[in-house]
Amino acid sequence: MLIIEDLHTFLGKSHILQGVSLEVTQGMILGILGRNGVGKTTLIRSIIGFVPTSKGKIILNQEDITFSPPYVRVRKGMGLVPQGRLIFPSLRVRENLIINVPLQRRGYKSVWTLDTILDRFPRLRERLHHHGNQLSGGEQQILAIGRALMGNPGLLLLDEPSEGLAPLIVEEIRNLIHDLKAQGIAVLLVEQNFNFAIECADQILLMNKGQIVYRCAPFELVENEEIRQTYLGI
Repeated sequence: MLIIEDLHTFLGKSHILQGVSLEVTQGMILGILGRNGVGKTTLIRSIIGFVPTSKGKIILNQEDITFSPPYVRVRKGMGLVPQGRLIFPSLRVRENLIINVPLQRRGYKSVWTLDTILDRFPRLRERLHHHGNQLSGGEQQILAIGRALMGNPGLLLLDEPSEGLAPLIVEEIRNLIHDLKAQGIAVLLVEQNFNFAIECADQILLMNKGQIVYRCAPFELVENEEIRQTYLGI
């Protein structure tokens, strides 16, 4: 589904990503953990195309998209739930959702429509005609997820989806991630919430100073206190 090969990204003169390589297969949940400032969000922004890369390859469904603009990546099956949600505050919930309906790919059947999103998230149906800035933080996060799913992605990038949310909303997002996996959707999950990532992910990558420094199954990280303390401080 996604192959990253030796990815390097600069922000100004700062060398943020320093040779990141990873693979995400269909229906896989890949969790990326690390302290603040190690390059996790820059990795997400590089994959979606918000920041240019100076070296390396990004391959989506066997197609090199390294130099494709973000809208092309979305039309080819990539979706993003950014850190901080970034919904449109002046648009109503319905407008926020339908703004991400790309041109249909030939032979592709949409699984996520406005109706299926509203059925899955009844809270959004109740707020359908409210503006984005009238929603609670949890409702805004659900809206950001619904907006990404309206593009019917094969690969979903989630950047800190549980940040600052009440436990019930976190549980709802966790259940959704497992359902997406069952549908064959791949998820690249960047998280600070250790327990949330461990409960969702099939494989964990640890980042430090712009590099992948450790790869393991979730249970291995739970049992390895030395690695957790070194790279996560827990």
